[in-house]
Amino acid sequence: MEHANTQSARSPAGPGAQAWRALAVIAAGVVAAVVLYLTRPVLEPEQSERPLIAVRTVTATPGDVVLAVHSQGSVAPRTEAELIPEVSGRVVRVSPAMASGGRFAEGEVLLAIDDSDYRNAVGSAEAARLRMHAEAEFARFESERLQSLRARDLASRSHAENALRAHRVAEAALREAEVALERARLDLARTELRAPFAGRVRSERVDIGQAVNRGDKLATLYATDYVEVRLPIADRQLAFLDPALLREGAASAHDAVPVRLAAEFGGARHVWEGRIVRTEGEIDARSRMVHVVARVPNPDAADGAPLPVGLFVDAEISGLTAQGVVTLPRAALRDGNRVLIVDAGDRLRFREVELLRADRDTVLVRSGIAAGERVCVSPLQLVVEGMRVAPVDGAAEE
Repeated sequence: MEHANTQSARSPAGPGAQAWRALAVIAAGVVAAVVLYLTRPVLEPEQSERPLIAVRTVTATPGDVVLAVHSQGSVAPRTEAELIPEVSGRVVRVSPAMASGGRFAEGEVLLAIDDSDYRNAVGSAEAARLRMHAEAEFARFESERLQSLRARDLASRSHAENALRAHRVAEAALREAEVALERARLDLARTELRAPFAGRVRSERVDIGQAVNRGDKLATLYATDYVEVRLPIADRQLAFLDPALLREGAASAHDAVPVRLAAEFGGARHVWEGRIVRTEGEIDARSRMVHVVARVPNPDAADGAPLPVGLFVDAEISGLTAQGVVTLPRAALRDGNRVLIVDAGDRLRFREVELLRADRDTVLVRSGIAAGERVCVSPLQLVVEGMRVAPVDGAAEE
């Protein structure tokens, strides 16, 4: 009996005690979960800022700018002439300068024609003049003698008048002989063809022994004292040139507009200084161009590169001076006549400006930009008004 009571005392509790234990475990787990939830670390979200776009800027600096006008043209001689004989004959002498490109001085004998016949003609004319001079002297003496006799009634009136007529005819014949002598001397002098100016030979078509006639074209010559370049100017660019030149059509040596000519010649780039001396008074109906003429003196100067005829040159003509304009790179111009200004807060602002001129590399702004303002010159695909940027001074970067 005692053994049975002892086993009964050690047996587990009943169903109620087990339920309470399960509830206690669940409650402890809930409490632990609540405590862990309440004590969890709080993660605050961070917003990542987008990097600012770097843009190059230039500072607007108004100043005075000479409005250059650009053009192109070919070098041409100031004077070009044909060498034409005024007498006929056989060529007996040709100057070494009578070759394509040959250089000659003013008055130099370029070609000589056989003068034998012309010297004989001069001799014959001189003899005729002497004969006519003697006839005129005799007729004068006879007329004076008869006039004296007529005054004393020793000669008839008809005899005196005939003597006076004979005297006058003899004087006319003497004058005719003198003219013939002068013509013969001129023809003799014309057997030597002399250069009318200092220059060069463009082409020649004659040689020793050739028979030439009066009026034949033997060579083409051109002067080298200065050359000229005919430059076409678009009518819209005429506003940049001196209006006095366009109005008067020619310029004095003091008021001539400077022009700089440049070209590749002899494997190097050369520059020549000249002047605009005149302008043509009409506009070409097809090209809408006005032509001005630049003159370069002494193109074959020994201290510089020669300016050969036929060379194609670039010209930069000095025009009027524009005051208080802002010069910007062409990249600063957007949408025709707008630029981007970087304000004090480094934000982009669109600004409309008044353009004076826009070239391939630069633009000249007449108004719309204040001195010291920063102008964006970087190419941007998408621009929003007020967008913040990181400006970089373009001059400093270069």
